[in-house]
Amino acid sequence: MSSVKNYLSLIKFSHTIFALPFALIGFCIGFYSLPHSVVPGWHTIVIPDWQYSELLKKFILVLLCMIFARSAAMAFNRYLDRSFDAKNPRTAIREIPAGIISANSALLFTIISSVLFVGTTYFINTICFALSPVALLVVLGYSYTKRFTPLCHLVLGLGLSLAPIGAYLAVTGAFEVLPILFSLTVLFWVSGFDIIYSLQDEEFDKQYELKSIPAWLGKAKALRVSELLHVLAAICVIAAGVYGNFGWLYWIGVAVFTGMLIYQHSIVKPDDLRKVNIAFMTANGIASVVFAVFVIADIIL
Repeated sequence: MSSVKNYLSLIKFSHTIFALPFALIGFCIGFYSLPHSVVPGWHTIVIPDWQYSELLKKFILVLLCMIFARSAAMAFNRYLDRSFDAKNPRTAIREIPAGIISANSALLFTIISSVLFVGTTYFINTICFALSPVALLVVLGYSYTKRFTPLCHLVLGLGLSLAPIGAYLAVTGAFEVLPILFSLTVLFWVSGFDIIYSLQDEEFDKQYELKSIPAWLGKAKALRVSELLHVLAAICVIAAGVYGNFGWLYWIGVAVFTGMLIYQHSIVKPDDLRKVNIAFMTANGIASVVFAVFVIADIIL
């Protein structure tokens, strides 16, 4: 049991709260775009029993894909950054530098998770299976980007942005504008809050020549870039609402989502980083989960 707990800590399983709700949004949009009939006078969707079982299977497979892809990405990041983590007082307590999990074990965990991810996509549909190596390239490749570009935050955002469009593809096997708008929302949102989180390592990144927006521009300008990215995220989520012709429940979700964006920028200042973790985990966790609840409720009702 302690070993399982250590690996869950290694991959920061609790951070699944960021992308998973958007994957559920993509899945629900895909589900309600399937051919169906509606009972007159009701909003009840009628689809064949076989399709329900097929969708349930795909739902489970999508969840597994999320778990395997994210586990591979996080374990590989910890493996690749182990020497830097050991030198950084903030990260020295992580499992590999602390000796709780060996580097070779983390690498093996990465390989197994990657194989399971690709294997799972095989049972979803052809397009997901064909694109699975591309998805892996993005989520694993992020770990290298801090070595050569301060735009690494955008690559992280791109990795998580695959969740809504990937879940939609799992259901429909086709691309569509609406899930892409939600993917763009995730891209800008995650990139923005990752910049806020990386403010803590500005001096360390400069000392060891690692690339990040704070190390490149300084804390004050980095926060301005984060604000711009979050404005773009808000624009995308509003555009999705208009394009998808959503109802009032959706717009309550938008209000909460944008409110949490504004809140995190109000509590983090260039000269006061004490509330970075509140902004990173609490504000963004609420933004993601509450938004998804209202969007899915709007879709269903």
